[in-house]
Amino acid sequence: MTDACIRAVVESIHSSPTQAVLYLSGGASLALGLLMSVPGASNTVLEAVLPYSRMSMIQLLAKIPAKYCSQQTADEMALLAYNRALKLSSPGSPVLGVGFTGSLATTRPKQGDHRFHLSTRTSDRHWASTVTLSKGLRSRDQEEKVSSYFLLKAIANACKVSSTFDSELTESDVVADECERFFDEDKELEQLINGQICFKVYPFSSDKSNGDRKIILPGSFNPLHDGHLKLLEAATSICGDGYPCFELSAINADKPPLSIPQIKERVMQFEKIA
Repeated sequence: MTDACIRAVVESIHSSPTQAVLYLSGGASLALGLLMSVPGASNTVLEAVLPYSRMSMIQLLAKIPAKYCSQQTADEMALLAYNRALKLSSPGSPVLGVGFTGSLATTRPKQGDHRFHLSTRTSDRHWASTVTLSKGLRSRDQEEKVSSYFLLKAIANACKVSSTFDSELTESDVVADECERFFDEDKELEQLINGQICFKVYPFSSDKSNGDRKIILPGSFNPLHDGHLKLLEAATSICGDGYPCFELSAINADKPPLSIPQIKERVMQFEKIA
C-alpha cells in the first residue's frame, strides 16, 4: 500500500463526523500513528489508551479477564471505549469505540497462534473479527503492519468511509469468527436500561457551535412543560456559552425504571419543540 493511499483513507476518516476512542493492546500501534500523523486527527481521535501490562488491562476492565488476548476481551474493550466516547464527544456526533488485543511475534518463540482480535462499536452496530496469522511468515514489524492496516480498515468501515485498500493478509492467514450485529432504537434503549451503555443521545438541534461545554437540566419530564424550558433558558443565560441539554433518567433510585415505550413517548415531547 502506498503512503498516498494510506493518507487518503485517513483523511477521509478525519473528514467524517465520527469521533472515536481506541483501546489497543498487544499490537496495531502503527494504526494510531497513521491516524495521528495526518492533519485533522483531533476531529476523530478523542482518546487512545494502550493497556499493555496485565495490571493496566485489569484496571481498564475492572476485572481479571479469562483471557487477555481473546474476542471477548476485545468486545469488552470496544464497549468501554464506546461509552467513554459518548462522554467525551460533541453533542450529537456519531461515536465509535475500538477494542484490539493481539498476540504477535516477539523475542521468544510462541507455542500458541500469532493472532489478534478486533471489535468496533457504534450506536447501531457491533462488528468483530479474529485473525490468525501464518506463524513464522512475518517479523514482528510485519505483523504489526498487517494488524494496523486491518484495524485502519475496520475504523474506515465504521466511519462509513471507502476502504478498498489491501490489508496485506495472505491466503495462509485465517480470518475467522467475523460477526456483525445491528441495533435499532429499542435495542439501544434496552442496553441503556441494562447498564451496558451509559446514555443515548437524541440530537434534535444541528447547532454544535457550543458543543465543548454542556448545560444539563435533568428531570422526569412527565410531562415536559414551559417551566422546564424556562429553567434551561435561565441556566444557559447564567452559565454563558454552552450547549443546552435535557437529561431524562431511565433509571431512578426511588422509582421503577422507565419502560422503552415510556422513554420513547417522553422523548417525542422534545422533538415537537425542537
